[in-house]
Amino acid sequence: MFITLEGPEGSGKTSHIPALVEHLREQGYTVFPTREPGGTSIGEQIRAVIHDLKNVEMHPRTETLLYQAARAQIVEQVIRPRLAAGEIVICDRYADSTIAYQGYGHQQDLEQVRALVKYATGGLAPDLTVLLDVDVEVGLKRKTQNGMEWNRLDAYTVEFHQRVRAGYLEMVKQELKRWAVVDAGREWERVQEELRRVVLEKLNSIIGNT
Repeated sequence: MFITLEGPEGSGKTSHIPALVEHLREQGYTVFPTREPGGTSIGEQIRAVIHDLKNVEMHPRTETLLYQAARAQIVEQVIRPRLAAGEIVICDRYADSTIAYQGYGHQQDLEQVRALVKYATGGLAPDLTVLLDVDVEVGLKRKTQNGMEWNRLDAYTVEFHQRVRAGYLEMVKQELKRWAVVDAGREWERVQEELRRVVLEKLNSIIGNT
């Protein structure tokens, strides 16, 4: 089973994954966590270039293509082999991030962006995508106050990040069966509790149908 976590900046994806993984392992599941961009040596090098605050001249198309290069690598080197081995893969961001950020955020042609994503992933889609939804300004404030990584994309305008969040919510409407939305503006413990519930429900539904 392939699970992805998405959300605006400061939504808590990265902080929630370790606890979720530990809980699932306690339930007897074999779980492999990873992240995008990154997850491979090549992907981490690309991540450093994309996120470097010094790269202010990077064009949105360049940004889009770099993300797809990192994604193609992790799909073939990590995600597909782990899924083939029967593991649960949980990824911190995946293809929907490109639609949200480079598509809706940068206001690029969505069909062109989707075509690039499909090529990079080889058509591999998640079984479940959880949107940790949080108000944009609340999320950005969290990042600055908690000393979290502040990268080149974080530094985009509030209006950019609002378009990203709106894009996520639009994607949810278009594909309700794949998405689950969790209110990430609440206390961490409550968010984690709901996240576990959503994931276990999906796991149980898949196991029940096999």
